[in-house]
Amino acid sequence: MKETKQIIIQRFKDSIEVKQRSIQDNRLIDTAAQIAEVLTTVLDRGGKLVLCGNGGSASDSLHFAGEIVGRFQKERPGWAAIVLNADVATMTAIANDYGYEEVFARQAEAHIREGDLFIGISASGNSENVIRAAQVAKKKGAVTAALLGKGGGKLKDIVDYPVITNSENTARIQESHICLIHSICEIVELNLCRD
Repeated sequence: MKETKQIIIQRFKDSIEVKQRSIQDNRLIDTAAQIAEVLTTVLDRGGKLVLCGNGGSASDSLHFAGEIVGRFQKERPGWAAIVLNADVATMTAIANDYGYEEVFARQAEAHIREGDLFIGISASGNSENVIRAAQVAKKKGAVTAALLGKGGGKLKDIVDYPVITNSENTARIQESHICLIHSICEIVELNLCRD
């Protein structure tokens, strides 16, 4: 039992350490703040947020959209958000016909319009299906961003706004991504719900 408790305590400490590095990383903070401002403008002009990720990052994409379409902390109208990893039938059809690398790009082609915001979430920054979706989003005239870790991978050089958590541990990166998602949602609500 003592060993079990020590593991829990250590994981909290590890998470705190990554977050402490994050708050000292001016580039991370500045870029996350810029994403919040861009998302505010996109939603205010009637655009939408388009998200995708794999595994835990897929769940983070769903979580992010839920806070935007439903609410985060304020009672307000719903805003538009689409999660490209949410539609299992579409994903599996595209994977079957075109390959797994195209599951998000094909949907991005269908759903993204100029003036939207695309956010890819990838702990490694090297998820080929997220990379291809970001490339399509750019071609369609969307603003592009990514929540990343492990140095940012290939995606950091593709998107307009890369936010890179300084960690090599996927679990710690994902914990930081949730904190970033909540922070962005809070800022957007403050910006758009001042009345």
